[in-house]
Amino acid sequence: MEKLSFVVFDPVGLHARPATILVNQASKFSSNINLIYNGKSVNLKSIMGVMSLGVPTKATVEIEAEGEDEKDVIESIAKVIKEQKVAE
Repeated sequence: MEKLSFVVFDPVGLHARPATILVNQASKFSSNINLIYNGKSVNLKSIMGVMSLGVPTKATVEIEAEGEDEKDVIESIAKVIKEQKVAE
């Protein structure tokens, strides 16, 4: 299992546009990928799940990937997070 932890610094939090981009990116991989915030874990391939968390600005979130391409998942998601200016 690979993990990535980051702090959301977007003033609106993890809102629809970057969440959609993250979901689309996660959907390219076969691994199980979860987004964890405030003790709750959702499938990162589900936009409804991600939006249901209501991740605010300055929140610490974690992404867990488990499967044959888990390392690629974490590298790819980290890149998208930086490109979308969700976290540094």
